[in-house]
Amino acid sequence: MNISDFHGSAAALQSETNSRVLTGGTAASGVRSTPLRVDAQRNLEHVLRAAREVFGELGYGAPMEDVARRARVGVGTVYRRFPSKDVLVRRIAEEETARLTEQARTALGQEEEPWQALSRFLRTSVASGAGRLLPPQVLRVRSPEEEAEEALEARVPHQRQAGAAGTPELRVVGGRTADDEPSPDAGAGALLEVVGRLVDRAREAGELRADVTVADVLLVIATAAPALPDAAQQAAASARLLDILLEGLRSRTA
Repeated sequence: MNISDFHGSAAALQSETNSRVLTGGTAASGVRSTPLRVDAQRNLEHVLRAAREVFGELGYGAPMEDVARRARVGVGTVYRRFPSKDVLVRRIAEEETARLTEQARTALGQEEEPWQALSRFLRTSVASGAGRLLPPQVLRVRSPEEEAEEALEARVPHQRQAGAAGTPELRVVGGRTADDEPSPDAGAGALLEVVGRLVDRAREAGELRADVTVADVLLVIATAAPALPDAAQQAAASARLLDILLEGLRSRTA
């Protein structure tokens, strides 16, 4: 190969390499885009973890800036993934509600004794710290009569009712709207339904006070999960408080 042939081959190779970079070829895109995707996923995980910690300690009223500081990212990074605080709060609440629902289903399926199933659910949930992140709508205190009435309404299909102007009005039934679109509170409805089964079983067995409602049980989870700076102290305080609350839930004849 003479000198001119060598320079010609080198020029052709450089031209091909430049073409791949400009057109987003495999070699170039593999190096440039993959780290960005990994970083974005890592930032999302940091934000969600920080949000759980901050909201668990300060409540859902904590500002987004606190979440960003805890995640060690700029507040703009948080807003790129969650365009408003309401979106982030809903994400955290939905994840926590789903986790509690799964814990309740596990207790219901693995414990034959009604009281053991209920107490297992409470101990598991309190130990996980889930009570500090319960969405507010599931903590509304109701009387047993109100809960029974709401449960009946959730089970009986409702027809579209005519509004004042004669147009159909959609009504939420069991976590869904009348046109069968999922409601934003569908997750909370699933939690209330499965915890309701735990409560009903324990009440029917005569082991739970007759006036205890599903909301009371969820309030126990929220109350028995204090946020203390020392993890060991927090675990001990939660266990002690839950023992006291469980005694308060039990029927005096049990």
